[in-house]
Amino acid sequence: MACSSASDGSPEDSGGSGGGASSSGGPQTTSTGEGSGVSSSTSGAGSTTTATSGSGGGASSSSSSSAGGAGGASSSSSSAETSSGSGGSPETGFQPCPATGPCKILPLGDSITVGLGFDGGYRVELFHLATQDDHEVTFTGTQQMNGPAMVDGKPFPRNHEGISGETIEQIAKRIPMGLREMPHIVLLHAGTNDMYREPNGADTRLGALIDELIAEAPDALIVVSNIIPFPMGAGAVNTYNAKIPALVEARASKGAHVLFVDQFKDFPTSELGDGVHPNKAGYARMAGRWYDAISDYLR
Repeated sequence: MACSSASDGSPEDSGGSGGGASSSGGPQTTSTGEGSGVSSSTSGAGSTTTATSGSGGGASSSSSSSAGGAGGASSSSSSAETSSGSGGSPETGFQPCPATGPCKILPLGDSITVGLGFDGGYRVELFHLATQDDHEVTFTGTQQMNGPAMVDGKPFPRNHEGISGETIEQIAKRIPMGLREMPHIVLLHAGTNDMYREPNGADTRLGALIDELIAEAPDALIVVSNIIPFPMGAGAVNTYNAKIPALVEARASKGAHVLFVDQFKDFPTSELGDGVHPNKAGYARMAGRWYDAISDYLR
């Protein structure tokens, strides 16, 4: 699948080597947060686990540092600090990652997933955090590869499933193709373009997308986040984000392997490079939140 452009003035465009097409959207950001860190995560395979708040540390890009456990890692070469997230302990009896070989992670979304503003986006720091804790991970996806060739002296997996300008509904339409290489973990950040185009009903569309992921990848851990700040649509973002934890909880309580991550809380507008997409520090912050949520599931 080729990267598509947003034809109606969506706020997202792609750049660098990310392969997404450019669009002319306006800036988006919200400065202050609602929600509570990366929290309230549940997953289920017959039972539900509620995650407590983790101790996430600061996150950085590509330089190594010594940190451990489920928290994000701090690097001396980065000024970004990642606020805490939570993944909690894996649900008893559920382990999405294989005992041997890399855990396949599908980054799914729009240009924020592509990494517009910093080549490779949050995937660079997420790979660093996992690697320094001796976890073997790789990224999957069908879109044009981007990111550095090496991170921490290891080949960086440059795959992803992000397309600039896409709404929740558009992302949902390419799920079967995006899952061509079945992932063990899915990281979903979607809805920014809906806030710009049609925020009404965005939570319903997100619920349908989550249901499709559950149906198509029932053995994967599906990690759903709210969206990072978008000032031009602050009210719509707050309304949308407030509904996402309940969407996740409803599905987890029925046995789906789904958990919620708060990417919005404490995300400063200073870490939005263009008012929409994170800069390097912002992507590192996102990586720390993702890592706090999934680290206990990694082998």
